[in-house]
Amino acid sequence: MAVGGWLAADSDMHVMEPADLWRRYMDPSWEHAVPVGLEEIERDMRVKVKNSVMLKLGQLRPRSSGRPWTAAQDSAFVHAEERRWDAKSQVMAMEMEGLDSAVLFPSRGLFVLSLQSSEHIGPEGLEPPLASAIAAAYNDWMADFVAECERPGHVFGAAMLAPHDVSAAVDELARNVERGFKAAFLVPGLVDNRPWHHPVYDPIWREAARLGVPVCFHGGGVTSLKPDFAFSEHLDKLMLWHPFNQPLGTMFVATCFTSGGILERFPTLRVGLLEGNCSWAPFLAYRLDEHWEWTGRYEAPDVRRKPSDYLRDQCYLACEADEVAARHYFEDFGDDNVVFSTDYPHADSKFPGATECFLGMPFDESTKRKVLWDNYARLYDLAAPEPMVQKDRPPAG
Repeated sequence: MAVGGWLAADSDMHVMEPADLWRRYMDPSWEHAVPVGLEEIERDMRVKVKNSVMLKLGQLRPRSSGRPWTAAQDSAFVHAEERRWDAKSQVMAMEMEGLDSAVLFPSRGLFVLSLQSSEHIGPEGLEPPLASAIAAAYNDWMADFVAECERPGHVFGAAMLAPHDVSAAVDELARNVERGFKAAFLVPGLVDNRPWHHPVYDPIWREAARLGVPVCFHGGGVTSLKPDFAFSEHLDKLMLWHPFNQPLGTMFVATCFTSGGILERFPTLRVGLLEGNCSWAPFLAYRLDEHWEWTGRYEAPDVRRKPSDYLRDQCYLACEADEVAARHYFEDFGDDNVVFSTDYPHADSKFPGATECFLGMPFDESTKRKVLWDNYARLYDLAAPEPMVQKDRPPAG
């Protein structure tokens, strides 16, 4: 859907998976431990196994009497809710936003691997076989969903990986790239309390580099996985913990991949740091560079470049539709590694006006064009498709 002659893409557009996804797609041998999505409230993204409920949106504290969606959003999402969030509604949402392409990420799947307190969950989280089965089932469902969108070359899946079993995650990534998935998807929180730069995870990064697909990290709400717990257990309102949660998880990942040496070991690997903003990056890069110059010679002699160089050259950060502060990133780091997302269909999305909102930001026209398409195409290694539908570009300003 060309926007005044420009292509526009969503780097991490969300789906709203059906509550019975895992019941339908997991091997029957897991019937006793199948995750089931809750539907107690509108657009409920929580998941449970038997009597075990994942921590999400206030599970650690009394639920707020309010709701994060507005009446205007209720109207905006009616097209999808009437169709029960099917593939056709996803394409309709893309058309409403003026999007030519999207890589699809989960909603319930943002949290499903952080379940706790069931017979198949140990002290360090889900047991590896169950985690791998959950990820494989989601990916099989996503493959069917993308096919039902009937937009080849425009809509792609990101493959959920369960790092609980590294070997199985490597195989799962290869299986899904072979059938057209364009990225690996992981959450920032740690399943085994080992940081991402621990060598045990190197086979995942090596396989992603070999296949030429990025590893993309995308957080969500409160989960039982650290570092998600860093502040959220002490903050009792969405408006308090949510500003910290996603950016801090993204910063943690950025630190592991740059100062932790992953990107030195895998110089062709691309990393997506999604839905965590980009405005924090100049400050964090300054801190990482400062400490590399101070202690890197004896603490990280194999990290041969400044952390900010790895961040600029191999990482792609996400910009919110109304993130005016992103100008600081563009000023310090340029505009070659920032991508865009509408965050459809979540409560903090500007849908159906996210693209128009971004076009109204006080950034250079060339920057907007890069963020809407060029950087997305490089992150996911995609060729330009034919525009889905023409849409006039609103005036910038």
